Amino acid sequence: MLHEYDVVIVGAGGAGLMAALHASRGARTAVLSKLYPVRSHTGAAQGGVCAALGSEEDDSPDWHAFDTVKGSDYLGDQDAIEFMCHEAVAAVYELEHMGLPFNRTPGGKIAQRPFGGHTNNLTGRPVRRACYAADRTGHMILQTLYQQCIRNQVTFFDEFQVLDLLMQNGAACGVVAVQLSSGEVHTFRAKAVIFATGGYGRVWEITSNAYSYTGDGMVVALRAGVPLEDMEFFQFHPTGIYKMGILITEGVRGEGGVLVNDGGERFMERYAPRAKDLASRDVISRSMYLEMRDGRGIGGKRFLYLDVRPETVNHYAALDGRTRPDGTPYRVTTPELLAKLPDIIGFCRTYLGVDPMTQPMPVQPTAHYAMGGIPTDKLSRVVADAGGGRVPGLFAAGECACVSVHGANRLGTNSLLDLIVFGKMAGQQAAEFAGRETFLPLPKDPQAATEQRLTMLRQADGVERAADLRREMQETMFEHVGVFRTAEGMQAALTKLAELQQRYRHVRAGDTGQVFNTDVLEAWELGCLLECAEVTASAALARTESRGAHAREDFPRRDDANWLRHSLARQTPDGVTLDYKPVVITKYQPKERTY
Repeated sequence: MLHEYDVVIVGAGGAGLMAALHASRGARTAVLSKLYPVRSHTGAAQGGVCAALGSEEDDSPDWHAFDTVKGSDYLGDQDAIEFMCHEAVAAVYELEHMGLPFNRTPGGKIAQRPFGGHTNNLTGRPVRRACYAADRTGHMILQTLYQQCIRNQVTFFDEFQVLDLLMQNGAACGVVAVQLSSGEVHTFRAKAVIFATGGYGRVWEITSNAYSYTGDGMVVALRAGVPLEDMEFFQFHPTGIYKMGILITEGVRGEGGVLVNDGGERFMERYAPRAKDLASRDVISRSMYLEMRDGRGIGGKRFLYLDVRPETVNHYAALDGRTRPDGTPYRVTTPELLAKLPDIIGFCRTYLGVDPMTQPMPVQPTAHYAMGGIPTDKLSRVVADAGGGRVPGLFAAGECACVSVHGANRLGTNSLLDLIVFGKMAGQQAAEFAGRETFLPLPKDPQAATEQRLTMLRQADGVERAADLRREMQETMFEHVGVFRTAEGMQAALTKLAELQQRYRHVRAGDTGQVFNTDVLEAWELGCLLECAEVTASAALARTESRGAHAREDFPRRDDANWLRHSLARQTPDGVTLDYKPVVITKYQPKERTY
């Protein structure tokens, strides 16, 4: 079946919906999503979206930009970072005007709270920059944007899995998708295509990511000849629920929660004496691993405690000299925390049998966010090579894209900001592109490659099970390409991944039917995960330094002389090949990070 739209958007999370809203103001727009839109993973984002509003204390977009550059370990492109941070204020107010129910100050302004790595650049102390809707900020963004898209008559194709990107003479001209409810393959012809498909955290054993986060968009672009940028940088969030990986928002620490080891010590004072529990995520995750490796995990196990009991918060707030915006001492009560962190408290009670108001929460680092992805410029136009050439008609935004504003490490709340700022840019640019271009002819038999992949998964000999391969991949990546890495471990991971790729050829979906065949979908997603894993491990092995979330025990220092550059990975018949391009530096020269 053939469909024709000016703009086709793949993915219905925050970036996809923001793109759809703005594209639909100037072009006939369709959104394809393998999920119902409000089930997208943006809904799991808890703590807030950052902007230097100055609602509660002095702040500046320039401070925000510097914190983002510093947090990126100087690998972020500074022109894009400055653009994002200066657009942030208008973007947040736009959400407010759409009806997003932000928490409020007593005076009626949007309330803000501290988050890791966000500082007052004059004092170095944490600044209130995260705008939040309790601990459901991402969920509220999804609901708000979806309502606006419906109002704007965006056409949604829910439960359509995109399997291929169609190209003609180096330009995007559409996508091919399978409809889950029927198994029927559809072709979508478009003047402009936007990818907003999220990340690939399911490559690792312990992750905060939804089961749907399998790197689909990245791999579809990779298979179409688009490189992937900075895939070696994957963030491990410090506070995932022990063994499960479900996220405990950084907002808990923003409200005064502290991390403690088996001896009851607030250990972040040793690793980040100024920012302490609000240092950047890469710093805290590494510190936690060092504590556990040195035997100071709780009961000698691989987890630590996050303590947000009111008496603990108030004790450390007094020691730190923390105050409220009016200058009075910072103190919290149980009802106040229950109002600000309802979902987190509910998660812990449900999944752990722990009440955070009376007991500390067991946490461990969890695979959380891809800094790398489909390379774009600050207008969300996809970049084809190290020289900055673009792919006509192709745009990307959100976690599947690499602008690069996060560099080697993303600051908390910058992800939701990324998707609303660059989702808007993608939508506007795609609509403008579609307005001045004509439809390209589709390739001959555009569905052939997709049909062939589906047939292979339905007719393979079935010697291997997808679940077994997925488990082995996740264990391998968590052990060898996690928070700390070595050449020996990553080479072992690549050897294992090559074996899994060979075994994948024998995976057959158990269900051979057409209607809601999730076996076929999961087998296809496994292929995407294996390719993401291979690219990540290959790029990480090549980068012989430590920077941000990429921490190598055999190369523990940052090496600006050789590695102040972005990687670009391509998949070839001979394996992954790497190219590099320089980091854009405007006014912040690289220096040693301190927190």
